[in-house]
Amino acid sequence: MLFLNKISRTKKLILKTTIVTTMASSLIAFSNGPVVFADSSKSSKDYQVYLDGTYIGNFTDKAVVNKIIAEKVNDSNLNLGRQVQDIPYQVFPPAENNLETVPTIKSIFQLQTEAAAIMIDGKPVVYVENQTTAEEVMKKLIQQYVPEDQLAELKARKASTNSTLPALKENESRLLDVRLSENVSFSNKNIVPEKILSIEEALTFLQKGTLEEKKYVIQDGDVLELIAHDNNMKLAELLAVNPRLSKGSLLKIGEKIILTIPKPFIEVIVEKEVNKKEEIPFENKVIEDKSLLKGKTKVKQEGKTGTRSVNYKISEQNGVTLSKTEVNETILEEPVDHIEIKGTKVISSQGEGTFTWPTVGGYISSKQGQRWGRMHKGIDIARPSNRTIKAADNGVVVSAGWGGGYGNKIVIDHQNGYRTLYGHMSSLKVRVGQTVSKGTAIGVMGATGDATGVHLHFEVYKNGSLVNPLSYLR
Repeated sequence: MLFLNKISRTKKLILKTTIVTTMASSLIAFSNGPVVFADSSKSSKDYQVYLDGTYIGNFTDKAVVNKIIAEKVNDSNLNLGRQVQDIPYQVFPPAENNLETVPTIKSIFQLQTEAAAIMIDGKPVVYVENQTTAEEVMKKLIQQYVPEDQLAELKARKASTNSTLPALKENESRLLDVRLSENVSFSNKNIVPEKILSIEEALTFLQKGTLEEKKYVIQDGDVLELIAHDNNMKLAELLAVNPRLSKGSLLKIGEKIILTIPKPFIEVIVEKEVNKKEEIPFENKVIEDKSLLKGKTKVKQEGKTGTRSVNYKISEQNGVTLSKTEVNETILEEPVDHIEIKGTKVISSQGEGTFTWPTVGGYISSKQGQRWGRMHKGIDIARPSNRTIKAADNGVVVSAGWGGGYGNKIVIDHQNGYRTLYGHMSSLKVRVGQTVSKGTAIGVMGATGDATGVHLHFEVYKNGSLVNPLSYLR
C-alpha cells in the first residue's frame, strides 16, 4: 500500500491510500474518504511518500503522485474496475524534492493485475488472461496431436459401463489413452500485465520453451559441422531442427537456419490401437538341377505375396512414436513361394556365362574407350604375378595365331553367345578346334604386334557386338 504523510511545522498526519482504477478523476483515495486539512495557512507544507511502509521521498503536491499512477494505469491498458494490489517492497534513500523523488517512484512503481497461471508440477510457467483462456491453451496443445472427434469418442467410451471394445476394421484406429507428461493445474496470480501471453504465444512457449527462435544467416565458407560446434550443438541436433537440411546439403549465402533446440515444458502422450492390412513377402527358393546347364535358370513357380490384418499398440509423445507392439494378427491370404531351378550341368565346351580374371593378378593399365584418336576395343592388363594367360570361360578355340596389330592372338567361342579375344601374347598353348575349360592356360603374356610393353589385350563380344569386359569379369 502507498502512504502519504503530510508534514507542517506544527503537526503530522499519516494518511493510508488504496489505488483503485475505478476512480478516474483521482487515483489516490484515502481510507476515510476525501481529506480536508484544517491548516490553511501559508506555512510550508509537503508530502512524504511511503511504499509498503518504506519512505521513498518528498512531494510538494500529491497530484504529482496521482499523475504518475494515472500514466502507469493508462500504459498498462488495464480494465476499469480491476484493483491493483501488492506493489513490490523496496528500500530507497530519502529524496528532498519533486525532481529527485519523481524518477524514484517512476522506476519502482509497478502495477499488477490478476491473471491465470498455468502451473506445471506446482510451478507457474505461463500466464494468460484467465482460467478459461488457460483451459483453451491446454485444449489446443492436446489437439496438436489428437483430433477433437477422437477425444470426444474416448471420453464417451470411458464414461460408458460397457468395457468390451469391438474389433477394429481395416486400417481403423482408436485412442486408448491421452495424458500429459507433467501435472498441470491453474492458479490465479497477481503479475505485471507484460507477462500475460496470448493463446498462441502460450502454446508456443509450452511446446518450445521460448517465444523466439534463434536463427543464423549463412556466410561464405560456412559448413554445418562448424556452425553446430560454434553454437554448442551436435550436428544431429542442428539437422533435427532444420529437417530440410542433410549432412551434405549445399548451403546458400544469406540463407537462415534455426539454432533453437525445442525444450518443451510439457508433452502430450498418446496411446492408441491401430489396424493395418499388410503384405506378407514370399520366400525365394532355389532347386539345383543336374540336367540343366550351369548358368541356366528357369522359374518353376512364380512367387505371390500374402496379406494379413495386424493390430498394433502404439505409444507416441508429441507425435513421435516411442514404441510399436504387435498385439495380434489374422492371415488373410498365405504367400506363395517363388521357386527357381538352377542348372549345375557343366559342358567343357560351353561357357557358364561368367568370366574369370584371365591373368594371374595384374592391374588394368588401359580401359576400353577412345585412346590416341581411335577406339580402344578392350582392356589392357599389365604386371601380373606370372605371365600365364587363362581362358576366361569354357569354350572352343576358333582362332589361334598371328593377328596383325594384335600380334599373337587367341579367340574362344564360349558356345553361349559370347566370344573372348586375347592379344599380344609371346606364345600360344592351344590350337584351333581345341576345347578349353575356364582357367585353362592358353598362352604366355607378351608384347607382340602393336604393343608398347608386355601386357594382355582382352576383348569381350556378346552376340557379335563389342561389350565392356569390366561389366562381365568376376
